[in-house]
Amino acid sequence: MAGVQAIASTSEALDQASSMTKSDPAKAEELYRGILSRKAARERLTMGTGIADEDELRDQESGLVKLAGLYRDHGKSQELAQLVTDSRTFMSQIAKAKTAKLIRTLIDYFPPTARELQMQVTRDNITWAREEKRVFLRQSLEIKLIGLQIDTEQYRTALNMTDNLLKELKLLDDKIILTEVYLLESRASHAIQNMPRAKTALTSARTTANSIYCPPLLQAQLDLQSGAVNADDKDYKTAYSYFFEAFEGFTQADDKDPRALRALKYMLLCKIMMGLPDDVPPLLLLKSAQPFLGKDLDAMRATGTALKERSLDLFKVALKEYQEQLQQDPLIRSHLSILYDTLLEQNLVRVIEPYSSVELSWIAQEVGQPLQVVEEKLSQMILDQVFYGVLNENVGTLEVYEEPVEDPMYSTALDTLKQMGEVVKGLYEKATGLT
Repeated sequence: MAGVQAIASTSEALDQASSMTKSDPAKAEELYRGILSRKAARERLTMGTGIADEDELRDQESGLVKLAGLYRDHGKSQELAQLVTDSRTFMSQIAKAKTAKLIRTLIDYFPPTARELQMQVTRDNITWAREEKRVFLRQSLEIKLIGLQIDTEQYRTALNMTDNLLKELKLLDDKIILTEVYLLESRASHAIQNMPRAKTALTSARTTANSIYCPPLLQAQLDLQSGAVNADDKDYKTAYSYFFEAFEGFTQADDKDPRALRALKYMLLCKIMMGLPDDVPPLLLLKSAQPFLGKDLDAMRATGTALKERSLDLFKVALKEYQEQLQQDPLIRSHLSILYDTLLEQNLVRVIEPYSSVELSWIAQEVGQPLQVVEEKLSQMILDQVFYGVLNENVGTLEVYEEPVEDPMYSTALDTLKQMGEVVKGLYEKATGLT
C-alpha cells in the first residue's frame, strides 16, 4: 500500500511540475529534481511485486525529459549539460535499449547556439558508454556526433568517424544503423564535392535499406540526399521526384519538421532550374505546403518571378532581400549561382542581338554589371559558341558576326579523308603481315 502511495505522490508531483512550467519555472525545476532524486522510494518498491517500480521509473523518465525541455526553453544549456551527466545514475535503472533513445532525446534539446557544448556532451557520453561496455549506446551516440560534425561543417572529421564505424558495423550486420552511417558518409562527401564517394555511399545506403523495413523518416532522409546528388548532376527532373517523396515522408511524420520545408524549397528550386517558373505558384497552393508559408517560400517565389521576367535586376533584389533564405543553404546557393549566370547570359544576348558592333561599356550599363564581369562573360559565351564574335579591346567594342553556314563540301571532304585514312591503315596492316 505504501508503494501505491509513493507512486501517486510521484505522479502528482509530475502533474504539479508540468502545470507550473510557465507560471513558476523555478518551482517546476525544484519539483522535477525532487522526482528524479527519489531513489530510496524506488529501492523500497523493488521489494514488492516490481510493477509499481516500473510505473515510478516511467514517471521519473518523463520528469527527466520535461526538466530538459524546461532548460531548453529557458536557454540554460550548462544546466542541461549537467543534467545529461547526472542522469547516468538513473539510466542504469532502465532497459539498455531505452537508454540510447533517452540520451539522444536529451542531447537534441541543445539549441543551435550551444553546438560546441552539445558535441562535448555527446563525446563525454560516448566515453561513458565505452567504459560501461554499452555497444549499441556508443554506436548510436557516435552516429549523433557525426551528424553534429556535418552540421558544423567538420566534414573530414565526420568522414574519418564513418570509416571507423562502418568497419565495426559491417561485422555486426545491423542494417538500420548501417544505412544511417552510409547516409551520413554520403552527406559529408557531397558537402566537400567528392561526388564519386557520395554516390557510392548513397547507393550502399539505398541497397541496405531495400533489404529491410526502412523507417519512413530514414527513407525520407535517403530521398532528400538522392535528390541533392541528382540536382548536382543537373538531372533536375529526377531530383524533383526524390524531393517530392522526401517532402511527403517528412510531412506525414510531422507537418512541422524543418526538413520538410527544406525538401519543399528544393522542389521549387528544381522547377526554377528546369525553366518552369510558372509551376512555382501552384506548388505553394498545395494544402501540405500551407504550414510552411513564410519568408523561405517567399524567397523561392521571388526567384521564380525573376526568372519568368528574365530580369537580372529582380534576381539581385531577391538575393539581397532574402539573403538568409537563399545564401545559407549550400545547395540553393550553388544552383542560384548557375541561374545567375544563365540570366546574365540571356540579358547579354538580348542586349547585343540587334547589333553587329556595340560598345562594351554600354552593354555593362544596360545589364547593370561591372565592365570586367561583362567582358569575362562575353569571352566565355564566344568560346562556348553561344554567339559568334570577337572582343576588340583596343577600341572597347564587341564585334558580332553572323553564324557561319557550313559548306556541305567541307564535311564531305572530311568524311572522304577519314575513309582514305582507314584504307591506308588497312593496307599498312596487311603489308606488315606479309613481311
